Parts: sequence; structure tokens; C-alpha cells
Amino acid sequence: MTTSKTAESSAAAPLLDLQALVVAVRRRRRLWCSVGLLGLLVGVAVTVLLPPPPTAVTKVLVAHQEDQPNDTGTLIRTDVELLGTTRIAGKALQALKSPEDPEDFIRDYRGTGLTNNLLQIEVAGDSDAEAVARAKALADAFVADHVRRMREAAEAEAEALLDQRERMRDELAQVNKAIGDRSPGSDPKASASFESLFARRAELNSRIADFDQRAADARTGAPKVIVGTQIVDAPRAVQHSLPRAAVTNAAIGLVLGLVLGLVLAAVGTVVADRPVLRREIAANLGTSVITELRRAPHRSAGLWQRGRTRAARERLTATLARTVRGSAEPVSLLELGCARSTSVIALNVARALAAEGPVVIIDGLPGPQLANSRQKPGDPSVVSGEGAADVPHQARRLGVGSVAPGTAWTDLHHLGSQTLLVVRAGHGSAAWLHTVARQLADQRIPVIGVVLIDPDPRDRTDGTLWDGLHTALRGPYERPARQNGTGQPRTGRPSMPAAQVPYSDQEAR
Repeated sequence: MTTSKTAESSAAAPLLDLQALVVAVRRRRRLWCSVGLLGLLVGVAVTVLLPPPPTAVTKVLVAHQEDQPNDTGTLIRTDVELLGTTRIAGKALQALKSPEDPEDFIRDYRGTGLTNNLLQIEVAGDSDAEAVARAKALADAFVADHVRRMREAAEAEAEALLDQRERMRDELAQVNKAIGDRSPGSDPKASASFESLFARRAELNSRIADFDQRAADARTGAPKVIVGTQIVDAPRAVQHSLPRAAVTNAAIGLVLGLVLGLVLAAVGTVVADRPVLRREIAANLGTSVITELRRAPHRSAGLWQRGRTRAARERLTATLARTVRGSAEPVSLLELGCARSTSVIALNVARALAAEGPVVIIDGLPGPQLANSRQKPGDPSVVSGEGAADVPHQARRLGVGSVAPGTAWTDLHHLGSQTLLVVRAGHGSAAWLHTVARQLADQRIPVIGVVLIDPDPRDRTDGTLWDGLHTALRGPYERPARQNGTGQPRTGRPSMPAAQVPYSDQEAR
């Protein structure tokens, strides 16, 4: 029944644990804060090193023959595109008597349609005076081109209407001639044909008058468009505020940097797959988190923070000393990502146990953390792994080693037949935690529990499994007999396979 529950829990596990992702990203705040700060500095540096060129701005009121109240801005967008043509740029350069290439000049200005009939032109130059002169020449060239196009369009429309009128007049002359050549008679058919000619003449006269009116309207509308297109805001230099631009660019760089940093932290967290929650670490190692120790505060921290850390270390030392004292077999502390903290914990535990008898620390750490530690009078002696065989049997042994990549697994027996894992949260990947549990199981070294270093302060997940002493073992295992208070040997219960041990969030029935 327990196995089925474990299988159901594994099947129901989400593909991406959002809680673990948020915690891992929050723990990597140095990364995304650094990237955000870098973006802020880049924004300020861009403002200082790459200041905007002198710029002039002007506004032109553009009248169109086809203006409609419900226009969606199509006409002004067309004017913006026409402003960016080499014809208008060339006319402006001719007015300025500049040998610059029109294609290069186009890159120095831009047009923006503010409303359906208001066009804003921004031009850059080497100086404010040059920018203003360029803006005026460009606005004049655009107005002249627009007026010319509107006049030509009006003349073309009027000419087309007059041509239609002349054709109507020619046809009217033919109708009048046909009417004059006929005399009214008594024949009904001739009378009907005579009436149709008169009706046709009346229709032609009406259409000729209509074409005259339309041609006059076309010519009359062009002056309105010509007069309505004009410069309404004279070219003027745009004043740039360096502090304001620096603040704006710094804010933009900070936001972009934070977003980029958060994305990098999230992607790195998902790719690295480094468990940070107690629940995940306990599940991957197959043993319980029995105690934890937060990161030591900085020197600038308050006295109350340092006092809390000192109290936490004292509680941790008392808990581990009680655990080691209650074990009949030698116990070792194996670190993963926290060698210095492990050596300090080992010295504190050994000092707590020294009141009950001699204690010897077997140093199996790859670095000189224990060898270079400050020895106080009465501190337990520290021997290397090679000198473990010379330790007297009446002395209590406390081994300190490492399960980091490159560990000699077969040498862990010399440190202790049982172990406490000291793991820094977020250091080892899930695959390596599984490797540690498997290698310790292969070496038949039971794991009493996990001491979690630098956990997330907001972690509220449970890191306790069903039976922490046996869950790291893959097969049946009998603990050595231990004497109870009456002198009779106490036999331990057989261990359960790790797959049959429910996690803390499973219901135990």
C-alpha cells in the first residue's frame, strides 16, 4: 500500500515546481541584482558617452483634397513616407547648397504624424543652427512638393472634366443639327423620334453644365489646399537635459537588466536542477533533515542577528551531540559544499562530547580546514585519515569527510560506520544527491540524517521522511545490536527500501 502511494505521488509530481523555482531564483538574487546594476551603469554610460546630436523640430499643417472626418490617418502616413524620399531630401539639400548625398540625409531626420493633418519633422545636425536650417529647408521642400502635387492633381482633374464637356458639346451640336434637318409632320413615328432628340438635347445641356461646375470646383478647391498647407511651428532647437536623460536611461537599463537577470537565474535554476527546499533534499537523499543552520550574518549585522545565529549554532551542537552520544557506532560528518561549516560543527560537537571522555576527530576533508583551525586548551585532538588506525579504542571517534565529486567512497568506512550528511542548500544537483545516497548504500553506511546549511528562511516544507535511518539503504539491513539500559542487546528493526518510504507530504496510514 505504501509503494502504491509513493508511485501515485511520483506520477502526480509537477513537471516544474514553481515554489522551488521561486526559492531558487530568490537565492540567486546576487546574480540578477548584479545584472540589474550593470544595466543601470550601462544606461548612464550610454547617456554620457553617446549624447544625442543637436536636434531641431518643426510642425507642418498639411491640407488634403480628400480630407474626411472619419479618416484613420492614411493620408498623413502617406505624407510621412513621402517625406522620407530622395526627391524631397534632394530639394532640401539644394536649398541648403549642401553636397551631401540625399540617402545619407534621410537618416538624419524623421517625420511623425501627430494628427490627420499635423506633421512633425525632427532633424539632426552638427550644431543647433545647422539643425534648425535643415529643418526649415526640409519643411519648405515638403510644403512646396505637396502644393505642386495638389495643384497638378487639380489641373489634371479640371482638364479631364473640360474634355468631357467638349465631347458633350460635340454631341449636342450633332443633336441640334438633326433637329434642324427635320420638320414636324403628322407621322407618329417621326413625331416620337423628334421628341427623343429634344430629350437628348436637354440631357446633354444638363451634363455640360454639370461638367462646367465640377471643373470650376476642382480649380476652386486647389487654392484652399495650397493656402492650408503651411508651417505652423517654426523650426527650433530641442534642448536636451543630460541629468534627465541619464535618469531615464538608467531606469530603462535597470529594468531591462533585472528582467534579463531573472530570466538567466530561472533558466540556470531549471538547467542545473539543484534542490533548495528541505522536502526536495530529503527526497533526493532518501533521509530526513534533522536540523539546519542558517548562513552567518555579516559583520555589519546587528547584535540581535549575531545572537540568533549563535543560539542556532548552540542548538545544532546540542542536537548533533545528542545524536552522536546515542549511537553505539562511530559517527562521521560528511559535507557537500560546506567544508568550513562542517569543520566548525565537528569541533563544537567534539568539545561538547569531551566532558564525557576523550574525543578524537579524524580529518578526512580534502582541504586544511581542520588542520589550520585554532586549537584551544582542552580541545579534542585532530588526526588525519592515515592515523585513524592508531586511535585508542576507548576514545570516541568523530570522522569528518566529504562526499563532493571525486570522493574515494571506499575510504569513508575509516571515518565512521554511520554518518550525518552536512549539505549546503542549492549546492549539489539532484543527480549528485542520488549518487551520494546510492554510494553510501553500496558501502553499507547508514545515514542518520541531514544537517542543512544555509536553507531558505521562507522554506516551510517538511524535510522529514518516514524513517530517516534506513531510507538511504536499497536493501535489507540490520543495525548492529546496541546495549539498552538493562544490559540486554537491543535489536533494530529491518530497514525498508527507499521506494517504500513515503515522503513528508504523503499520508501515513
